[in-house]
Amino acid sequence: MHIGCPKEIKPQEFRVGLTPNAAREAVAHGHTVSVQTQAGAGAGFPDEDYIAAGAQITDTAEEIFASADMIVKVKEPQAVERKMLRENQILFTYLHLAPDPEQTKDLLASGCTAIAYETVTDAAGGLPLLAPMSEVAGKLAPQVGAWTLQKANGGRGVLMGGIPGVGPARVAVIGGGVVGTHAARVAAGMGADVTVLDRSLPRMRYLDDAFSGLFKTSFASAGNTAELVADADMVIGAVLIPGAAAPKLVTRAQLSDMKPGAAIVDVAIDQGGCFETSKATTHQDPIYEVDGIMHYCVANMPGAVARTSTIGLGNATMPFMLALADKGWRQACEDDPHLLNGLNVHAGHLTYYAVGKALGMDVMSPTLALKA
Repeated sequence: MHIGCPKEIKPQEFRVGLTPNAAREAVAHGHTVSVQTQAGAGAGFPDEDYIAAGAQITDTAEEIFASADMIVKVKEPQAVERKMLRENQILFTYLHLAPDPEQTKDLLASGCTAIAYETVTDAAGGLPLLAPMSEVAGKLAPQVGAWTLQKANGGRGVLMGGIPGVGPARVAVIGGGVVGTHAARVAAGMGADVTVLDRSLPRMRYLDDAFSGLFKTSFASAGNTAELVADADMVIGAVLIPGAAAPKLVTRAQLSDMKPGAAIVDVAIDQGGCFETSKATTHQDPIYEVDGIMHYCVANMPGAVARTSTIGLGNATMPFMLALADKGWRQACEDDPHLLNGLNVHAGHLTYYAVGKALGMDVMSPTLALKA
């Protein structure tokens, strides 16, 4: 199979879909690999590393899309990239279709087969291709939130760990999954007073046992959430419903109850955000203010630490990428139901239920798509 990796063109996105190690593995499996020139530069991988791995360097994205059987990326294809997709071509990347009807329509029109990293599952019920970036985003959230809290950025001017005689910042983390757990660990490590809100009692028991009181937990009822949000200096949104639009858990009206200059970090922004006032921003212009509350809503947070993120993502995606290349998407998905869960679009049909529900569109069962 011919595997192509174009340079990411989303603003301030420095990651790359294919590491030199992944390229080397694909070549060793007998596949052809084409990488657009400078695609890996932002993550510290020069063209020479790919050449040494046996890959071909291509000047333009157009050449990649025209020749490759499978396109491997990081972020969802931008409008200009979607026009280059074609029937029977495999697209393997993050998609986050639920809040993005335009992308969904373009992918359907292209006739391609699109497999989304964020909906591939594992035997434990986890999301193995989303988890590495969730870990990165979770660890980054308190860091960027602390920066947002600085007075020069419009924040309250509160130091996360406080000082003797002055209390620490209060941080509420909504969601106790991968993002929330890593966010809580880092925020607590910075000295903040941290509470994690979740609706799963077993998950809260696990957090209490595993972290021995490093941070507190609270049941995420509407009342508890409203109370903790109002009292917080920083609120981190870490809610995930796989493949679906994120629920809006904090309304605009609730901002008036928050402390002036408090910071919101919405890690769920890729799926539409879990705050009513959230809108996607970029690393170039990451924060904005609504009703005196500072919002940090960068849709590709892990891109800020591109090398760590690229290597972590590449480690997770490589086995699935090789399975798709070695067997073709049909056989690979038939052999692995967890990979089949990643199928979001095939030959003009939407194949992921949560996306169809979010967008009000018809959905074909992925098992039927295998036979189509």
